[in-house]
Amino acid sequence: MGAHYLNLALIVLGSLVLGLGLVSRKLEASPLPPTVIALAVGVFIGPAGLELVALSDFGERTRILEYAARLTLGIGLIGVALRVPRRFPRRHARELTVLLVVGMLLMWMLSTTLVHLLLGLPLELSALIGAIITPTDPIAATPIVTGDVAKQHVPERIRNLISFESGANDGLGYLLVFLPSLLMLLPADRAWRHWFMETVLWEVGVATMFGLALGYAAGVALKFAERHRLIEEKWRLVYTVALALLATGAGRLIKSDELLVVFAAGAMFVQVVSSGDRKNEEHGQEAINRFFALPFFAVLGMALPWEGWAKLGTAGGILAVAVLLLRRPLPLWVMQRALPSVHNRADALFVGWFGPIAVAAVYYAMLMSHRMGEPRIWHVVSLVVCASVLAHGMTAVPLTRWYGRHTEGKRGHGGGNDDGHPHPDHDAR
Repeated sequence: MGAHYLNLALIVLGSLVLGLGLVSRKLEASPLPPTVIALAVGVFIGPAGLELVALSDFGERTRILEYAARLTLGIGLIGVALRVPRRFPRRHARELTVLLVVGMLLMWMLSTTLVHLLLGLPLELSALIGAIITPTDPIAATPIVTGDVAKQHVPERIRNLISFESGANDGLGYLLVFLPSLLMLLPADRAWRHWFMETVLWEVGVATMFGLALGYAAGVALKFAERHRLIEEKWRLVYTVALALLATGAGRLIKSDELLVVFAAGAMFVQVVSSGDRKNEEHGQEAINRFFALPFFAVLGMALPWEGWAKLGTAGGILAVAVLLLRRPLPLWVMQRALPSVHNRADALFVGWFGPIAVAAVYYAMLMSHRMGEPRIWHVVSLVVCASVLAHGMTAVPLTRWYGRHTEGKRGHGGGNDDGHPHPDHDAR
């Protein structure tokens, strides 16, 4: 019986990717993105629809979603690192620090306050849920910063800012997620000591250093293989996928933040390889990202907790809307003057709105649900994730075009430099 469900799931997921691929050019310019279609297909074939497939047919739901999200993020984070110009992190270090430190703290506090006030959950549980929905998701953000529509209407400085932030804050979100969970499980003094000694120093600090070393080694090895004509062209297209899998698995084995390991490895890999190598890997990586992302959203559709949503009532819907409207737009509005890449209010509105919540939130929610045994974590997070997938996905094309028309004449073309100056970054891409 298990083989029957597995074959049925493979047929559905394979057909989904094939079908969306055949009309991908139309979908890229459509207000109905592939992620929303994949989510709807998952709902349609899952327990809430035709009941053809359920995650319980394959094992424990929390573990399946956690592993699926982990793999999807691992593959996607390397793609984000390849997308960002080599010099961008160094040139914009101060701006990125403000966005990642001040921005994340403000988004966490706002999200925590909204969950606590609207749902009446205990403050520590609200802080945990607020931390889970804080990071900008790199998988859901990809359609906003890639493709013809984005390149035509969104300046490179904005695309690079969103890309780097979405990659880095997924890993840094680990710090925010584990602090309230430790405070819920341990006495306060032990929780703070554990958080600093293990979470900050080992699971994040060592993860970053390990990822950088791994990316450097992978880049040097590739350059050596090319210099001695040891590697064929077709193998180069999957090189970064192998690096993503290696970093994801190794990060978990050393009990660290594997998301940070992957992104750090990708960021260092970009610093080592040539621009030609990077371009080849980027194209192959983006195609593989989509192959993994679409089935994930279909699996998510099968796992939505409809009864849990019903228990949240009207307050749950109000929370989802409030989080989308306040969690990120308000901090970006406040921080605009400290972000040189954000030139005007239109920039602030665009960057503020497009901070989707998706795969990373599912990963942290499943990790914490299993750890804490608290079903309300998944009920709240999944509702906010679905609201984000729908709202950000369906507004991506129309708002991107509006943004392009609104800012035309106030900026250079979308292919311009990331900081508005003549083009020294292009040879570093």
